[in-house]
Amino acid sequence: MASSSSSASRTWRYRVFTSFHGSDVRTSFLSHFRKQFNNNGITMFDDQRILRGETISPALTQAIRESRISIVLLSKNYASSGWCLDELLEILKCKDDMGQIVMTVFYGVDPSDVRKQTGEFGIAFNETCACRTEEERQKWSQALNYVGNIAGEHLLNWDNEAKMIEKIARDVSEKLNVTPCRDFDGMVGIEAHLRKIQSLLDLDNDEVKMVAISGPAGIGKSTIGRALHSLLSNRFHHTCFVDNLRGSHPIGLDEYGLKLRLQEQLLSKILNQDGSRICHLGAIKERLCDMKVFIILDDVNDVKQLEALANESNWFGPGSRIIVTTENKELLKQHGINNTYYVGFPSDEEAIKILCRYAFRQSSSRHGFKKLTRSVTELCGKLPLGLRVVGSSLHGKNEEEWEYVIRRLETIIDRDIEQVLRVGYESLHENEQSLFLHIAIFFNYEDGDLVKAMLAENDLDIEHELNILVNKSLIYISTDGRIRMHKLLQLVGRQANQREEPWKRRILIDAQEICHVLENDIGTGAVSGILFDTSGINEVSISNKALRRMCNLRFLSVYKTKHDGYNRMDIPEDMEFPPRLRLLHWDAYPSKCLPLKFRAENLVELDMKDSRLEYLWPGTQLLTKLKKLNLEGSYNLKELPDLSNATNFEMLDLSVCLALAELPSSIKNLHKLDVIYMDLCESLHMIPTNINLASLETMYMTGCPQLKTFPAFSTKIKRLYLVRTGVEEVPASITHCSRLLKIDLSGSRNLKSITHLPSSLQTLDLSSTDIEMIADSCIKDLQRLDHLRLCRCRKLKSLPELPASLRLLTAEDCESLERVTYPLNTPTGQLNFTNCLKLGEEAQRVIIQRSLVKHACFPGSVMPSEFNHRARGNSLKILVKSSASFAFKACVLISPRQLQCERNQRRVKIRCRVTDGRGRFVGSKVVSLEHPNHSTGIRTKHLCYFNGVLTEVSCDALCFVFKISAYNPLDNYEISECAVQILTNEPERRSCDGGSE
Repeated sequence: MASSSSSASRTWRYRVFTSFHGSDVRTSFLSHFRKQFNNNGITMFDDQRILRGETISPALTQAIRESRISIVLLSKNYASSGWCLDELLEILKCKDDMGQIVMTVFYGVDPSDVRKQTGEFGIAFNETCACRTEEERQKWSQALNYVGNIAGEHLLNWDNEAKMIEKIARDVSEKLNVTPCRDFDGMVGIEAHLRKIQSLLDLDNDEVKMVAISGPAGIGKSTIGRALHSLLSNRFHHTCFVDNLRGSHPIGLDEYGLKLRLQEQLLSKILNQDGSRICHLGAIKERLCDMKVFIILDDVNDVKQLEALANESNWFGPGSRIIVTTENKELLKQHGINNTYYVGFPSDEEAIKILCRYAFRQSSSRHGFKKLTRSVTELCGKLPLGLRVVGSSLHGKNEEEWEYVIRRLETIIDRDIEQVLRVGYESLHENEQSLFLHIAIFFNYEDGDLVKAMLAENDLDIEHELNILVNKSLIYISTDGRIRMHKLLQLVGRQANQREEPWKRRILIDAQEICHVLENDIGTGAVSGILFDTSGINEVSISNKALRRMCNLRFLSVYKTKHDGYNRMDIPEDMEFPPRLRLLHWDAYPSKCLPLKFRAENLVELDMKDSRLEYLWPGTQLLTKLKKLNLEGSYNLKELPDLSNATNFEMLDLSVCLALAELPSSIKNLHKLDVIYMDLCESLHMIPTNINLASLETMYMTGCPQLKTFPAFSTKIKRLYLVRTGVEEVPASITHCSRLLKIDLSGSRNLKSITHLPSSLQTLDLSSTDIEMIADSCIKDLQRLDHLRLCRCRKLKSLPELPASLRLLTAEDCESLERVTYPLNTPTGQLNFTNCLKLGEEAQRVIIQRSLVKHACFPGSVMPSEFNHRARGNSLKILVKSSASFAFKACVLISPRQLQCERNQRRVKIRCRVTDGRGRFVGSKVVSLEHPNHSTGIRTKHLCYFNGVLTEVSCDALCFVFKISAYNPLDNYEISECAVQILTNEPERRSCDGGSE
């Protein structure tokens, strides 16, 4: 018999072949049978043009062989035809040879009479056999006996012939769909999508359900819809996939006419009746209200389409399912569709697979293309449409051609991709298109509140307009409140902007065009934004009135994508900036200050990174709209302006302002200030005191060596980074900072002791300080402290009592540390005392005996006595009694084979693998020792111990093998001794030495 796999892979010309006796069924039952199958889209072989004779014709034999299913209609005169009986023999031969499916219908005849050739059926059979050989008679008899035993529909069991025919058609559909459609095989991620949507469909429920598939253009909604249609069609009486609804707006039709046209199209498809005409909008309900239907409405973009095609659930029969695919989430709300599956972007791994399927015809990249593949995937933003189109275009191309495509993708979108994505942009009204363009060009990935402040207008409801873009899947709001637009949609926006006539263009982004406008003073009032990349231009001299004509200019961004150290812009000191500016971003601004006539009352963000500014402006400006001020890298900046009225100010970045010596007292008025960046302000020594900023949560002041005073700006502060400062003490007032989670004072050498800390603290870093003492009362009551770092505290001699909450203690290179009074008692805790060479045996005993931790490492060369199973080398065998589980402690002696003290060693890993006496895997454990920056790693012999659990142990011996590896391959360590202590189900006290690997 042919296997199911061979039948599945075979191409069938017909879906169904029917074997029947014409006079019994042709004019009645068979005609209804054919009509139902035709309505269900099932192709049947039509034998009406074949002349019947004494023997079965070659054409009929070929038709049987090319059909997926044969249905034998057994009627009282079926056996009176040798033709029918020969058909039956051929059908059963195809069943055996090719895996053809055979179904039976008993029409006015008892299955028992067919099997035994009795009754009227038997009389007809005997008459046919009268002139035949005994061999033929035996073959026919065996065939009838076989087919009579195939369970099929029996007309006598039905009181409604039409219902029986419907049931047969459904059964045929199911059998045709037992072998899944191969069209979607290998499609990355499709199975997960289908599984999740089927749970929403709840197919066993008899209610009518409408479910939406939503997501941005190009994400794969239509593909998922088609896969669902292929997978589930056999479970419904009638199905159809209505595509291209977005384009269903025939010219010359009013709304009523449009709805009539849509209903005609749906009914023609689902009932398989070409050219259906209707005269009222109740037609769908009239025709389908008692039918279980499966309808997919693809690419819906107008609620009127849903009103026309699926306005009410009662239009369809029980168990019906309507699926709507759309980018527009708002129309789903309008139509009351609450069950929505949102198609998200594929993972990085899935995106690469999609690209590789089209570029290489396999699921992974070819040798030498891995980096290029990742670059293309990133530029496509993981959008399946982009990955498919670009991947196909890259098929068969070499590395050089890939690199060319990558360079092109950075600025130009493929035409086929743009054609799909541009539809969403073109569906927007003028104000919405303007908002889309500004986000695409200026504000992608920016904070939503900042964008609203930038784009707010008296006649524009910016919140409403943003919601429209969200509902149309053109942007989305991330969990941290940022507005995000897909990279390919950004390119759509840029190209849409460039298609506008030059004198109408709202945003200037072409560098040569901008140079021409600025040099010749030909800007217009239509311009609202300039995005000027000066990397590739020659020197340009700007007229002092170059920006004056651009009276509506609100967004000016001058930057370099390629930094070469040259300033190619010559700007006059009295250049006039438009007063409506909300964003002024000018990298490496060449003047000492902004023009005297500069007006800042509309500024929301001022970004002057790497400028030559010494000050911004004299006197006081109205700054009530200002939210962000970034002067990072302005080496010459000596003072800040008066910020008294900057009441909406949220972010201040003064990092690497090397000449800035103090902050103005007006900073006390910035009650919405959330974060301050002042890293590497080498001259900073004066900061205001006695202020409490209500919103300040984070301060970065790394590398401010002149700063002696601990900054106390807010009791609401959460994170303080005071790395390598001149701070000498932590004041008692720090205890009032009840929200403070992290303090990093590492590298602040003037800090000698610490006596006060807030109870909220979770992370404390005192590494590389000259701290000599930590007060007991300071640390032990910090019940939320999770991580304490004391690396290279070379003067610290003892550790105080530690809180029970502490999970990680890193005290590497504490050369003077001698005493550890109360180590950790946290099962997940980690202790690192690497290179604490003065730790005595008592301290080691405390660490081992009084700690309950995940692992610990400290100097030592003598294996602790409690580890009663020991061996030299890196392996150990213990004889045990079978048990459900074992808990154990292991300890290894690590010896450096060669010292590499001049290098930075970051990580050492110890692996423990446990097998039974026959080498079968039982369990494993990996311990990672993280070393801080600039660590020299393990310099002498160290002991490392850790805990583990082995479950389902059913053996009489356990073999432990330990291996060590360093992050830096030049480092070389060995395990010279190992030991194990069994904590439960104590085994027999026997062990066997193992050798080093």
